[in-house]
Amino acid sequence: MSAILFYIAYGFIWLLTLLPMPVLYLKSDFLYFIIFHIIGYRKKVVYGNLQNAFPDKDMDEIDKIARKFYKHFCDFIFETLKELHMSEAEMTKRVRYINSELINKYFRQKRSIIAVVAHYCNWEWLTGFSLQTPYHGASLFKPLNNKQFNKVFGYMRSKFGTEMIPMKQALRSLIKNKRENRLTINCYISDQSPVREELDYFTRFLNQDTAVFMGIEKIAMKFNLPVVYFKMKKIKRGYYEVEIINIAEKPKETVPTEITEKHVRLLEETILEEPAFWLWSHRRWKFKPSDKLS
Repeated sequence: MSAILFYIAYGFIWLLTLLPMPVLYLKSDFLYFIIFHIIGYRKKVVYGNLQNAFPDKDMDEIDKIARKFYKHFCDFIFETLKELHMSEAEMTKRVRYINSELINKYFRQKRSIIAVVAHYCNWEWLTGFSLQTPYHGASLFKPLNNKQFNKVFGYMRSKFGTEMIPMKQALRSLIKNKRENRLTINCYISDQSPVREELDYFTRFLNQDTAVFMGIEKIAMKFNLPVVYFKMKKIKRGYYEVEIINIAEKPKETVPTEITEKHVRLLEETILEEPAFWLWSHRRWKFKPSDKLS
């Protein structure tokens, strides 16, 4: 029965996303009304996160950010599903990259690199970067529990040439690509909440003690991979700009937590510039420093 329901849902989504983006945005407006005003999807989480992150803002300001977040979140859903039918030319038109010469410099040096990204703006569309670089694109992901939908999202995320790597295979993939002399740009999401067994480091982020995943720094130092940050900005509905910022050119020469602190501060700066486009519905602050295992 679950397989039948999947194919019905997938067929509906496939037909729906044949519609042009302006029509999908009208449906996004309707979805916003449903999930914000009627369902109240994760409102407690969203408003709680915003109040903790911005203790100096009054409720009118918090409410304004929350509403803008929900509107963008609905846009994000339809934009992501639109990838089913999106061409390479359209993806290239909708996401523009600034300072790509930094990436090209590392490629000429024959060095694979790490690109730090976050749940900000439309991070799913960053898989289109493979169209604009000589690198082999690779991105970590957490497999979905539903095998059918996992297959669909795997197709959408890899259709522009990006190789999707299960999180548990990150090191194996790096070693394999290095052995085969394949230069890769490895996209790692930085704002995931680590599991309890990996509570190695806490820092202040958005006015709260925040557990930070240290894997990016550890991998960068182990393989001496330069690290860059993809700072994404929403220009208007369906159009984004990504500034590529250098974090560490020689990771082995950095001190512990230096790389981590740099990408955390860059993300914090990005969020403070336009708070509404971060994923506030995510339960980011599940752990406290007292939860660290001894």
